[in-house]
Amino acid sequence: MSIYILSIESSCDDTCAAIIKDNKILASVVSSQQVHKFYGGVVPELASRAHQQNIVPVVERALKIAKINKKQLNAVAFTRGPGLLGSLLVGVSFAKAFALGLDIPLIEINHLQAHILAHFIQEQGVSSVTPLFPFLCLIVSGGHTQINIVKDYFDMEITGKTIDDAAGETFDKCAKIMGLPYPGGPVIDNYAKKGNADAFKFSKPNIKGLDFSFSGLKTSFLYFLRDRLKENSNYIQDNKYDLCASIQKTIVLILMDKLKKASLHTGIKEIAIAGGVSANSFLRDSLLKAQKQLGWNVFIPKYEYCTDNAAMIAIAAYYKFMKKDFASQKVTPYARSGEKD
Repeated sequence: MSIYILSIESSCDDTCAAIIKDNKILASVVSSQQVHKFYGGVVPELASRAHQQNIVPVVERALKIAKINKKQLNAVAFTRGPGLLGSLLVGVSFAKAFALGLDIPLIEINHLQAHILAHFIQEQGVSSVTPLFPFLCLIVSGGHTQINIVKDYFDMEITGKTIDDAAGETFDKCAKIMGLPYPGGPVIDNYAKKGNADAFKFSKPNIKGLDFSFSGLKTSFLYFLRDRLKENSNYIQDNKYDLCASIQKTIVLILMDKLKKASLHTGIKEIAIAGGVSANSFLRDSLLKAQKQLGWNVFIPKYEYCTDNAAMIAIAAYYKFMKKDFASQKVTPYARSGEKD
């Protein structure tokens, strides 16, 4: 008998719903919030209000695409955290009410684990190769940058993480400094394709071990442009393609250096990336080059599974369902991983 699970993702500013049948995705719907572009970043209060407006239509759309009735569902899964608390509350509350109304189990999912498990998403009629355990996974997004040793579906060990800012935040902040629209990461990636990545040199932090740091890079980039703008008020406009290419290369080199060290340290050559920044073309190309040079077996998610989505919540939920690992109706969201009870 097939297992159908409705999954909800609402950790930030995308309202997402997906339907999975066993381990195959039937529908994945994402409703993005455009209002944050006017503020140059996500406004938590506005995000939570938008989730309240979007969640019912998104779930209805997912059920329609999957061509199933809600009474066929065997469980409801949701992102419990980490994320924006107000946004998470909307998804958690909806999931609890929906499951209670149908008298079916709840499944709580850790957002970061789901990003990693996105590599196990299977689609109808499409064959795909998945990583072998153990593998290394670099999660790189607007809020997180960390390297995980993935020993099993839910046995993951963080072996390196940022001690300050995330790589995705660095992309967005550098874009904001240059006056580029939000979200800045994709804009920098696009402009960088027209620029010279070696035009400018920005210093990389000297952090021991496998941890990352990006706060110093953001500051040095700010001061670099401040000094140049004193000499030429059009400096950014005159050099925007080269600036984008150079800062992008610096960020990716920082990520790749640590990933190479992690592989050398652990002896693991099964290498994966996940999170929003895994959509960056320079990072993807760098991984493919490393695959040839270092003998890695590289796994890069499809673009639609890089940024926040409910399909990754669904595949994680499937593996939890098989273990009968269900949540209580008393479950509450958490903003940071360390806050989970």
